[in-house]
Amino acid sequence: MSAIRPAAVVVLAAGEGTRMKSATPKVLHELCGRTLVGHVLAAARELEPENLVVVVGHAREQVTAHLGATDPGVRTAVQAEQNGTGHAVRMALEELGTVDGTVVVVCGDTPLLRGETLRALTANHSADGNAVTVLTAEVPDATGYGRIVRDGASGAVTAIVEHKDASDSQRAIREINSGVFAFDGQLLADALGKVRTDNSQGEEYLTDVLGILREAGHRVGASVADDHREIAGINNRVQLSEARRILNDRLLTEAMLAGVTVIDPATTWIDVDVTFGQDAIVHPGTQLHGTTHIAEGAEVGPNTRLTDTTVEAGARVDNTVAVSSHIGPQASVGPFAYLRPGTRLGAKGKIGTYVETKNATIGEGTKVPHLSYVGDATIGDYTNIGAASVFVNYDGKDKHHTTVGSHCRTGSDNMFVAPVTVGDGSYTAAGSVITKDVPPGSLAVARGQQRNIEGWVARKRPGSAAAKAAETASRQGESEN
Repeated sequence: MSAIRPAAVVVLAAGEGTRMKSATPKVLHELCGRTLVGHVLAAARELEPENLVVVVGHAREQVTAHLGATDPGVRTAVQAEQNGTGHAVRMALEELGTVDGTVVVVCGDTPLLRGETLRALTANHSADGNAVTVLTAEVPDATGYGRIVRDGASGAVTAIVEHKDASDSQRAIREINSGVFAFDGQLLADALGKVRTDNSQGEEYLTDVLGILREAGHRVGASVADDHREIAGINNRVQLSEARRILNDRLLTEAMLAGVTVIDPATTWIDVDVTFGQDAIVHPGTQLHGTTHIAEGAEVGPNTRLTDTTVEAGARVDNTVAVSSHIGPQASVGPFAYLRPGTRLGAKGKIGTYVETKNATIGEGTKVPHLSYVGDATIGDYTNIGAASVFVNYDGKDKHHTTVGSHCRTGSDNMFVAPVTVGDGSYTAAGSVITKDVPPGSLAVARGQQRNIEGWVARKRPGSAAAKAAETASRQGESEN
């Protein structure tokens, strides 16, 4: 059974979502790297609709700006006053004009809805020749949902009754309305003009269209979702958290079935745009966000957070935070490293313990092993940066660049005061402050000459523990001589 490309998909995203108790509009709350409405748009795009329109209302400027950044091809329709779902769809049809073909209506707060479920809905709608097909599901607890009322003999859908308007017997029904429909566009437009507001909320219910079309002799059908969790709407932070867990488990399952080892799925979190190569390994306590990619045989974690970062094949990243960085093949990062945006570590390179980098290109085989800051820098191949080194890139007003060549050996406790260049094959002495360029093959020594003032402690700190220790050591030395 093949799905027919719909003439339009309408996404209902005008509600305020007061139960979220948030300054952020409900549909802009995020899970797994996308907003609620972003997940719905992604599912809708799998249908390849001729038109995709989002009905906005509450905080519409903010929502519209997000839509423009997320999917510039989306059209918007304004529901200035939230007078019900039927009214919202009328606003969408006014924006679209005459629609000849199937119109799919979805809710903007159902992030677990799959494109394949929508395809099944439109395929059933077309195959059965329905005027409207509703996506339904059987749920353990139907409280708050509209109930699907069927004909006892034929099983045909006769009505959808909102929870607050349902009788006791109707409230016992566990098959619910998902709020997702496929309509014949022309019949929908005609029926919306006949929807009344004589209900407990005084609103135009989209669900009333089913009864109107049925009374007019048109066929009303249903497509049952395989997993009732797909149609769950998000109304508060608890439901948001539950959906995040479900979606995260879904993403991890897909990754594991594709050949990724996830040691502890319960403590591993990934976004929808994260990708993996086969035989990648993810250790507990790891978060992978944005467009992060973990290549073949790479190993990340434990306790690692990567955002928009690429880890090439065979690399190892341990107890690390990285943002907008690139880690080369067979490289090593961490533990306790912080890679800020613009960091590029070459093949077989090392960024070690308590090292921070930013806007730094670090060459193949180069090591920055310990307790260092490398910012606004280029380091060549097979260079070693000594422990406790700082690339001093900021003069209080502007940032400046440091270049260290290939096959260099810089001493511990060095300061490279930018802008400065250390040539290929050079050495710098421990404790040096490098303020001038170092020619290739040179040894740079930039530190004061050591001077020992003997007897200073006895004169300046008489009677102190240090003075007594020094006196004892001096006596021992004299006796040994």
